[in-house]
Amino acid sequence: MKAIFYGLRNNHVYLVLITLVCGTVVLWAWEKTPFLTTILPPQDHVMRLSPVIPDDKIEEKQVSVGGDISEQSEKVMPDDKIKEKQVSVGENISDHLEKEISPSTKEVSDVEQVSKQKNSSKQGEKKNLVAPSSSVRTDSSVRGEDNNNLMSHVEKQACSYAKGKWVTDDSRPLYSGFGCKQWLSSMWSCRLTQRQDFQYEKLRWQPKDCKMEDFTGSKFLSRMKDKTLAFVGDSLGRQQFQSVMCMVTGGEQRTDVLNVGEEYGLVKGRGAIRPGGWAYRFPNTNTTVLYYWSASLCDLVPLDITNLSTDVAMHLDRPPAFLRHYLHKFDVLVLNTGHHWNRGKLNANRWVMYVGGVPNTDRKIAGIPGARNLTVHSIIKWVNSQLLRYPGLKAFYRSISPRHFFNGDWDTGGTCENTSANAAGMEVLQEESSDDLAARAVKGTSVKLLDITALSQLRDEGHISRYSIKATPGAQDCLHWCLPGVPDTWNEILFAQL
Repeated sequence: MKAIFYGLRNNHVYLVLITLVCGTVVLWAWEKTPFLTTILPPQDHVMRLSPVIPDDKIEEKQVSVGGDISEQSEKVMPDDKIKEKQVSVGENISDHLEKEISPSTKEVSDVEQVSKQKNSSKQGEKKNLVAPSSSVRTDSSVRGEDNNNLMSHVEKQACSYAKGKWVTDDSRPLYSGFGCKQWLSSMWSCRLTQRQDFQYEKLRWQPKDCKMEDFTGSKFLSRMKDKTLAFVGDSLGRQQFQSVMCMVTGGEQRTDVLNVGEEYGLVKGRGAIRPGGWAYRFPNTNTTVLYYWSASLCDLVPLDITNLSTDVAMHLDRPPAFLRHYLHKFDVLVLNTGHHWNRGKLNANRWVMYVGGVPNTDRKIAGIPGARNLTVHSIIKWVNSQLLRYPGLKAFYRSISPRHFFNGDWDTGGTCENTSANAAGMEVLQEESSDDLAARAVKGTSVKLLDITALSQLRDEGHISRYSIKATPGAQDCLHWCLPGVPDTWNEILFAQL
């Protein structure tokens, strides 16, 4: 029995020794042999609770782009060593980026593709992890060299070109009022009049919340390659059209620019003072810029086409026939109306209000404010409905250009003889547009507001005033602007929004 006992004890000792040796070998192999790591999962793949990261180690921000910008806030990132931004986006991310953050659309799209590929390759590894929220990762190429990262895109989204101030810029004007005779009506070129003060030409609009891109003719033509820009509106729209032509050409004579008015029916009719508009094409980039006169933005139809003095049906709820016929050819559309909405103009033009195809009988609409309100809302609603058919079209409604008649009106001795830009202040800080009708009409639509009312209100010294080519006394023009002048800024803002 003793022999058996000692034999078992010796075997037990041997078993313990063998176990210690094997354990040592296994531990040594675990550290030295990569093969074994494929058998057991690494530590970071084991499900565990994430520790709370102290504030001083948070290095990144998570910005929600899909919702309202006022609701965006900083969020804690899951790891203090992550060096990229994570942006939560909604279902319409492609539309949002195209409209609001267009300079980075391609870059973000490329990053999305890479992110999808990475997610696909790591899908098996993430089965035991909490699924992350839908996101797009961006790198330094999206953020840009200024290291302002993704917040720069949020700033662009929040940018209001209507807020800012007028500053002196000795590099202005963008063209010469003496030289742009090919495009600029002489009655609007104050350099050709007796006016001696031209400080109004040296002012540049500086937005408060964003930097406005410098306008150059080459940039404009490149951006509008194979595209058509159409202005449809009253004489202030015509000024904006002529301003663009002068800005793009630098006021220089251009024999290569083609008159293509016939393509749009813009020809001078028999007995007419001028055609219904103009259209010019820059052949090198196939860029067309046109203007069509429609002071009311209504469809005007003579009741008797054989009678020159007939009344004209003013269809308040119907867009002009020109827009219905040619909208499909436009890439950028700028609409405006306003100053023809007075009883004197309607009576002089023999315009009779129609609604629903019949003479209007609604007393609320019969008044000028009610009629204009119906028309502005109707034209914007119609254009917005057409954007579904023409997704490449960008439409703008330009807010009303302010008048500056003091001590009377245009026909009762009103004047605007101030020559100092500082008289009415130089800055706009208000959040809402001064043109409430325009702001309400575009709300909830894809038609953008080109808001120029408040910033133009500060520039009463920029009107044509009492100056004219022949220096004839008479009523002052405190409605139209000297060119170069304020309408150039309208086009700079339009260019920035393109």
